[in-house]
Amino acid sequence: MKQNFSSSTTWFTADTHFGHRGILAMEGRPWTDIARHDEDLIHAWNSRVREGHDIFFLGDFAMNSSSERCQDVFARLNGRKHLIIGNHDGPRHIGLGWASPPADLRTVFVDGTRIVLCHYALRTWNGMWRGALHLFGHSHGKLPGTSRSLDVGVDEWAYRPINLPEIRERMATVEDEPEERRLADAE
Repeated sequence: MKQNFSSSTTWFTADTHFGHRGILAMEGRPWTDIARHDEDLIHAWNSRVREGHDIFFLGDFAMNSSSERCQDVFARLNGRKHLIIGNHDGPRHIGLGWASPPADLRTVFVDGTRIVLCHYALRTWNGMWRGALHLFGHSHGKLPGTSRSLDVGVDEWAYRPINLPEIRERMATVEDEPEERRLADAE
């Protein structure tokens, strides 16, 4: 079933790692206290996402957090939340009451653009030769984006969700022709 969303009310993010003290040093996040980190990420999310908006979360919601803590954070986040399952998303994360069934891979349409969502970066994806975009997390900004594929994780985006116009703007700055475009043009 084709799902259509509007870029004015649709957001993307990944890799918040709520409750994960180790992520602060591992990724050089600018906090020394995980409680402050979590509060700031909740505030950044809610400053953009409104009730009634859709937000696609591309994995790794929380780590080292109790079920109760996960539920508390989840309840405080605005929007209809959709989960693309990440490697750190276990039963206590998957069972949070997402607006749609959690999935490993999902395709949505935003303003008519096909977008393939996965926690992991893909080298090829359905529709890539017909303009489909691919969004991912997991790499924490270490895997550069291309003109068709981009990391939407918080480490790349000032710890906040982003929308399709911001994604397109960043993709437009890629100077080198990406591998997926060279492959598509060769066919």
